[in-house]
Amino acid sequence: MPDDASSTDPAADPALLPRARDAQRRAVRVLGTAQVFSGLGNGATLSLGSILAVDLSGAESTAGFVNTAMTLGSAAVSIPLATLAARRGRRVALGLGLAAGLLGQGLMVTAVITRTFPILLLGAFLVGFAAAVNLQARFAVTDLSDPRHRGRDLSVVVWAVTVGAVLGPNMVGPGAVLAGWLGIHAHAGPFLISAAGMAVGAAIILTGLRPDPLLLRRELEDHGPPSGPAAATPSGRSSGWTGGWAAGWRIVRARPTALAAVLAVAGAHAVMVGLMSMTPLHLQHEAGVASHELGAHPDTVVLIGFTISLHVAGMYALSPVMGLLTDRHGPGRVAGAGLTLLLAAAGLTGLFPHVHTAVVAGLVVLGLGWSAATVAGSTLLVAALRPDERVPAQGFSDAVMSLAGAVGSLAAGPLMGAVGFAGLSAVLGVVVALCGTGAAVLLRKVPPLGST
Repeated sequence: MPDDASSTDPAADPALLPRARDAQRRAVRVLGTAQVFSGLGNGATLSLGSILAVDLSGAESTAGFVNTAMTLGSAAVSIPLATLAARRGRRVALGLGLAAGLLGQGLMVTAVITRTFPILLLGAFLVGFAAAVNLQARFAVTDLSDPRHRGRDLSVVVWAVTVGAVLGPNMVGPGAVLAGWLGIHAHAGPFLISAAGMAVGAAIILTGLRPDPLLLRRELEDHGPPSGPAAATPSGRSSGWTGGWAAGWRIVRARPTALAAVLAVAGAHAVMVGLMSMTPLHLQHEAGVASHELGAHPDTVVLIGFTISLHVAGMYALSPVMGLLTDRHGPGRVAGAGLTLLLAAAGLTGLFPHVHTAVVAGLVVLGLGWSAATVAGSTLLVAALRPDERVPAQGFSDAVMSLAGAVGSLAAGPLMGAVGFAGLSAVLGVVVALCGTGAAVLLRKVPPLGST
């Protein structure tokens, strides 16, 4: 896809000031470190969610409900978190989001012990708040980023999730040991480990993200400290933005480049979540193990966790490479390449659903495609907008992205039941092809080197 240049003048960007550079280096370290720990929070939900849903509800049609609840939670809180960030700064918004996710992990443990399906869904919904924090952290690191290195800085924070996100699905074994020590159900243990990771991540952000990158940028743009939580930005708009969905949509739809970025990341997320969320159940079916028999087949559970770990590694491990490619070749081209990889992943899993190595390879390629589309699409969104437009547009983008993931997860279960894993892959391939075409058409509406 062609690219569009930033709508701001890089030479005049306050991020180039010495004070901003020092704060940016600290923000990268703090946000990156926090992501390592908070990344543990989603791993257990991803690897055990569909299995627990079927086990506790007794119906395979509910397999996608846990991941759907998590992504709906992320969608529901994305705009409120952006509003809170605009009023109080990134530190407060991200810290409180992780605190809510910690409560969600506690409810997941309760659901497993009491075997209560509604509590499982409520817990997953709150875990989605932490997932929204992981998404918004990538935008927080661009508040003071040098425009020439936005892709790199954004990708470093995305990459930091790798350790926790890859370890998370493999916490089934250690979690079972921990649960044995505590005398509780084996599947409750991984959520306890995830909760500890979230608690550490929240503490790091709340104590370490000083100065707050968003508030400092506002101060530097105003050439002085803000007079209050709703101090005016240089454009004259209130920093205490509260416009919600409508305000974010007005900003995004006015700029074809921003709309293309949202379409790319939302499409990529819907396809990734839809295919990934059904893979554990597909592998369980391939192993010929019923949900209530999983406890007697730990090798199957470990295999599922390992497969999801490889997929998550594809999502995060090479994100710095995606960031460097984005800065060098342009975000539009890299986002297009990411959507192409997603299409290839759907082809692999669709053509060879009964070949385990092909399914694993497809999941890895799926993760790589998501990484490229998300890093590049997020960078494209930041570059397309004025500083005072970015926070509402970012909240809107994350809400749409999470909502698309929720729809993908919710639809994936019935689709797989109707047309099988291969049919699901084919449908998702069509979805990513349509999103890629739409984004390319939007980007052609602007001059390659002009502004939106």
